[in-house]
Amino acid sequence: MGLGGCIILIAAGAILTFATDWHMQGVNLHLVGVILMIVGLIGVTTFSSIARRRRVVVPPTATVVDDDRHRRDGYSDGYGV
Repeated sequence: MGLGGCIILIAAGAILTFATDWHMQGVNLHLVGVILMIVGLIGVTTFSSIARRRRVVVPPTATVVDDDRHRRDGYSDGYGV
């Protein structure tokens, strides 16, 4: 279940808990809503911790040129002679 599914669970739980006044015999809809919100929050925290571990920062590699022909120190290019 992705992040979107977790957010849908939280929204559905909030709707059942705070926006309904239905009374079903044998089912407490407010408790079901709270359970859905808790499961959604657990899913969001799990998803975010897994997504954070997946991001690996790789430092860029730079090519080092170590060639005496490209050295310009004032003496090897003919101007300091």
